[in-house]
Amino acid sequence: MLNDLKQQPADALLALIKLHNTDPRADKIDLGVGVYKTGEGETPVFAAIKAAEAKLVAEQDSKAYLGPEGDMGFVEKLMPYIFGKDSPDMGGRIEGMQTPGGTGSLRLALAMVKRAGYTRVIVGKPSWPNHNQICADLGLDVLEFNHAAADGGTDMEALRGALASAQTGDAILLHGCCHNPTGIDYTDAEWDEIALLIADSKVLPILDLAYQGLGLGMEEDAYGLRRVLVAVPEALICYSCDKNFGLYRDRVGALYAMVSDPADLARVMSNGHSLARANWSQPPDHGAAAVRLILEDEALTAQWLDELDQMRDRMRQVRAKLAAAGKTGGVDLTPVGGQNGLFSIIPFTPEQVQEMRSKHGIYFAASGRINVAGLTMGNIDQFIAAVADVTA
Repeated sequence: MLNDLKQQPADALLALIKLHNTDPRADKIDLGVGVYKTGEGETPVFAAIKAAEAKLVAEQDSKAYLGPEGDMGFVEKLMPYIFGKDSPDMGGRIEGMQTPGGTGSLRLALAMVKRAGYTRVIVGKPSWPNHNQICADLGLDVLEFNHAAADGGTDMEALRGALASAQTGDAILLHGCCHNPTGIDYTDAEWDEIALLIADSKVLPILDLAYQGLGLGMEEDAYGLRRVLVAVPEALICYSCDKNFGLYRDRVGALYAMVSDPADLARVMSNGHSLARANWSQPPDHGAAAVRLILEDEALTAQWLDELDQMRDRMRQVRAKLAAAGKTGGVDLTPVGGQNGLFSIIPFTPEQVQEMRSKHGIYFAASGRINVAGLTMGNIDQFIAAVADVTA
């Protein structure tokens, strides 16, 4: 029976990593892998994480199971940052659980949606590829709308149309900030409108907050999520610490559910727990415990936030330099300066993507998505010159 399994296509990003690694050129540039890099091209462990891990090793007295909900101290300590320090649980209407990264959170959220009777998810296009892939694996239909407009902003008219056509049994999945792959975020005014549109449409919002703090700041990046939650009775919130704590390989995330009646919360979360038990049983503890220790310690929290500020400032400097290049060959890099997070899409043709690789040793996704953190003050002029060359 196993020989009846069909060959699956290779992951495009993994193939890109291999191409970059085997390129012998000393000046090659990797803009494909979606991790933060310093000005020296490294992806370090946060100093705050190192300190928390040292404390964890010294003080942790057991490796016993925590249960499918994971480290609830971690889950609760995150809540003021996500939902606001004044009323993080929205009057007893929000509860969460730990998941293996943001992907685990999304998988759990979409499985809960399916179990609750939802049949379709409205998703902006382009989106993170795993959004649609998880929906397909769960048998959920996807309705796509254009996320980005031709002028480099968001396509609000497309979003309005998608919500106007929404039906009973629909959910909508929105990036909270630092849109992957475009870097194009909704403005606060647009979020104000979106919150009202969702409230009027009665769709269930699923809010994916995977890059909080990497856009404009921890508070600023949570504006849209908080605005929607004030306007709607129910929502699911998917959270990742992989990026803003640098815990990529430790897979640290959380899923939160907001219900209209606090009396329903235990029943809703019991479904999350049972689905988690059937998928991964218990989430990995180490990374979440390190985050909890940071958030329990004022000095470590301050150190973490300072490191996050440095990451964000560096990416803003890179974006500013790209934007200053303006019209470069046949491409205008100006819009990159107003975008947020790790990613932006440059409108290359497939032939130009290949030429950037073959002629200049610059590697990024076929869609034109670049990881701006892969650019440094030492290689950014090389990138700009290559763009001018292949798009002229």
